[in-house]
Amino acid sequence: MAQPTRPAPELQPSAAAGELAPERQIKPVERLRRVFSYTRPYTGRLIAALVCLVIASGLGLVYPYYFGALAEAAFTNAAAADSEAAYAELGDNTVLLLAVFLAQAVFVFFRHYWMTWLGERVVADLRVGLYRHLAIMPQSYFHRTRSGELLSRLSDDVTRLQSTVGQDLSIFLRNVLTLVGGIAVLFWMNWKLTAAMLAVVPALMIAANYWSRIIRELSRKAQDELATASGALQEGLAAIETVQAFTREDFEVRRYGGAIETTFGLFIKRAIARSWFSAVISFFAFAAIAGLFWLGGSMVIEGEITAAELTSFIFYTLMVAGSVGALAELLGGLQSTFGATARIFEILDTTPEIADPPAPVAEPALAGEIRFVGVSFTYGDRDVAVVRDIDLHIRPGEVCALVGSSGSGKTTLGRLVLRFWDPSTGAILLDGHDLRALRLADLRGAMAMVSQDPVLFSGTIRDNIRYGRLEASDAEIEAAARAANADRFIREFPLGYDTLVGERGVKLSGGQRQRVSIARALLRDPKVLILDEATSALDAESEHLVQGALEVLQRGRTTLVIAHRLSTIRDADRIVVLDHGRIAETGRHAELLARGGVYARLVARQAAAAADSPGEVPGGP
Repeated sequence: MAQPTRPAPELQPSAAAGELAPERQIKPVERLRRVFSYTRPYTGRLIAALVCLVIASGLGLVYPYYFGALAEAAFTNAAAADSEAAYAELGDNTVLLLAVFLAQAVFVFFRHYWMTWLGERVVADLRVGLYRHLAIMPQSYFHRTRSGELLSRLSDDVTRLQSTVGQDLSIFLRNVLTLVGGIAVLFWMNWKLTAAMLAVVPALMIAANYWSRIIRELSRKAQDELATASGALQEGLAAIETVQAFTREDFEVRRYGGAIETTFGLFIKRAIARSWFSAVISFFAFAAIAGLFWLGGSMVIEGEITAAELTSFIFYTLMVAGSVGALAELLGGLQSTFGATARIFEILDTTPEIADPPAPVAEPALAGEIRFVGVSFTYGDRDVAVVRDIDLHIRPGEVCALVGSSGSGKTTLGRLVLRFWDPSTGAILLDGHDLRALRLADLRGAMAMVSQDPVLFSGTIRDNIRYGRLEASDAEIEAAARAANADRFIREFPLGYDTLVGERGVKLSGGQRQRVSIARALLRDPKVLILDEATSALDAESEHLVQGALEVLQRGRTTLVIAHRLSTIRDADRIVVLDHGRIAETGRHAELLARGGVYARLVARQAAAAADSPGEVPGGP
């Protein structure tokens, strides 16, 4: 036997593990930078899109010049009684303007396509990345986080980022280029009018800063409340049997409706804030334009500029004002994105408490020997240890049953072996290796679990059995089903192995689900098998069939049987009796009965309880 290896200090989870990262403290600009970092694998497309954007925006700056030229051709030349020259210049400028429109349309098409592609690609990558991160999070994370909230973040929050990458970036850069280019042209045309126009900028900046803070906070609250509502909805639908059995349909609808109404109120407050924001910005921008009309008209009257120059100037001013308005609207919309990014990166920055060690043992050949060395464990939200000072040695191929009253720690020990949690103190060794020194894939790849309420996925029976080993052939799947006493009932279905089982296997009976899960475990061919009260919820006939399948499954494997029904573990190599989290007795069935201790009292209680139940076989002699 290999010498036990103690975990290195760095293998222990840190105190901060599993805690949500303080994402709210990160600046919004830093969040956006992080969002756009997801475009790095697609830099070529991004550069092409940006080149098209720059060219299209540059062509947009040509419009006002030709509008001024058209005005000059229509008014100045016509006034000079040179209609032939006026028509010629008017036609030439119109053709040039159409050419500019056509060229810009081509570049707008490619810019829009590539930016939209980037937005959809980033959203797809983020969704997969979020799910990949959630898939490695420990059980404790899902115990404290509602699945409905997680689904809301994967759907609603990530979708908000699509418009940011696919549209908002394009809109922002286009309007910035238009704004900067337009102001540069305006200064070149007439610095006096331009200076007067820019006098309103400080007021716009003050208003934008004030309203953006309000909108950002309302967006955050609204999205949090929507996630809470989604959690209530998912919870109600997942437990629809219980809801309908207790006639609580109206209660659940009211509960969900209340959360939705709260969300609606927050979204309306945000809409009011954004409306005020847009109105204030719009007023300042167009008030400036009205002032320019008056000032520019006065300069035309004084002969300082021509009417054509004023026309071009006004068009450029309208472009700049439009850019300012669009940027203001964009800034208001970005507040929702800031809230969404906070929640998304909150998940991505949460450190898993259970993770692979920095230097794992290299793919060990595992035989299935398990040792508990001074193991105690306390759940994070409790003060009392669930199991205390457990010392236990399970030999390879041994069937070891854990029994005890509810709350004695049986299931907890099984979860610790699978490393769903780590011991608070002590260590669990597999073939002499501390579980924390093994890669999770190597550890759990050598194990299989059959639980009291097995979970099947909403596919076919074949798909669910193949889940144990994805590369298995159809012949191997059917062989596993035969060994699990499942082949006969499967072939009785019209579609056989291609029968759909429904969500969580609702179209199958409890015994059928159990035998499919056993076939799945058989196909996995594990070294260590964990049976968590695998027959306690079955009737006598189903239990007989399942028990026969379990006997096949246990052959040659280290088996940890977590048992409530003691009749199922009479032939176990060893029975470990837990009492208040400690080992009270160990031995075989007959030995423990003869002692007259905790196990004998448990058997007596079950025998008495089974006296009026013909389907129950008592555990005693």
